[in-house]
Amino acid sequence: MNAYDGATAAVIGGSIGGLTTALLLRDLGFSVDVFERTPNALDGRGSGIVLQPDTLRWFTERSEQHPEDLSTSTDWVQYLDTDNSVVHRERTRWSYTSWGTFYRALLGDFGTDHYHLGEFACGFDQDERRVTVRFVSGREVSADLVVFADGITSVGRERLDPAAALRYSGYIGWRGTVPERELSEDTRELLRNSISYTVVPHSHITLYPIPGDGGTGPQDRLMNYVWYRNVPEGPDLSELRIDKRGIPGTVSVHPDQVQDRYVDEMRQAARRMLSPAAAEVVTSTATPYVQVVTDVRASRMAEGRVALLGDAACAARPHAAAGTAKAAADAWALSAALEKAAGDIGAALRAWEPAQLELSARLLDRVVAMGNRSQFANTWTPGDPSLRFGLYGPGL
Repeated sequence: MNAYDGATAAVIGGSIGGLTTALLLRDLGFSVDVFERTPNALDGRGSGIVLQPDTLRWFTERSEQHPEDLSTSTDWVQYLDTDNSVVHRERTRWSYTSWGTFYRALLGDFGTDHYHLGEFACGFDQDERRVTVRFVSGREVSADLVVFADGITSVGRERLDPAAALRYSGYIGWRGTVPERELSEDTRELLRNSISYTVVPHSHITLYPIPGDGGTGPQDRLMNYVWYRNVPEGPDLSELRIDKRGIPGTVSVHPDQVQDRYVDEMRQAARRMLSPAAAEVVTSTATPYVQVVTDVRASRMAEGRVALLGDAACAARPHAAAGTAKAAADAWALSAALEKAAGDIGAALRAWEPAQLELSARLLDRVVAMGNRSQFANTWTPGDPSLRFGLYGPGL
């Protein structure tokens, strides 16, 4: 008999981190329900994910689904100058997936019977034995363990650390995807087997291929990018964040909702600033969207029977490609702590928290330094090993 047979867990947030957590808790014996605030199935807006070992671990160790069916890969990292010439190239293999592909695979393993859409958690109370979560719908759910994996605007973080506020980085990310088959032959050939960068003063862009909705083959793949551009805090940023409906976005402005004048300016700037291959990808994007790059880190990740993980605990800039890996690492470490505690949930969370707080702090310090080098100091040097991806350190 498992120590947690008959125990209940509620996971607040049904994205990749929440689903990974739910699957691992269920394997320990918990009866798990996931509550996602959005009323419809999540889609991730086509974003790409660089696959690191922690992110993939569920599929390499416990799932019947195969990682190669969910991912694309490249063999090179390259830097392109503004004339498409390669200024640095090294053999380094990386794998990628699309947010939607990975989410659907995790949800397929978890199932939908205990996955609840349209439930926005707004608060909780707890005692020594149970946690009761309140939802804006009027629903209340009690469980032995509650994990908040509710993202960068986490309700759980606000309760555990009210002082942990979002801090704007000074720049945004333009994001989007284009079907590879729609790109010119020269651009496809230059980009297809590499993760590619173009670095220009106070800006850089990263591009790599990800699966499309139809699969991972050449006819289905998408070229995904993030282009970082400085926007000063204040009226300029506030105006950019207002979407076509007049609603200001806190952390993003969704596809089809970015004001047309900003999209037009972005396309003109791409032609002027970027390598021709990168500019072709950017200007070919039908519905680009904006990510407001912010930082936040909670000083606490556990209180009683409540835990924070992933972006709810620490939202780090994307430069180390480690956000999804951090959420998965938090979930696997939590699972290990619970297993070791043999039924004592409070003791497990107390044992789990210090190392995860330290990992969050190291990651955030590193990506802030990386972003500052690119966007402000202009010291992002092609081939510098300190700029490599990795959750635990450059290349790790």
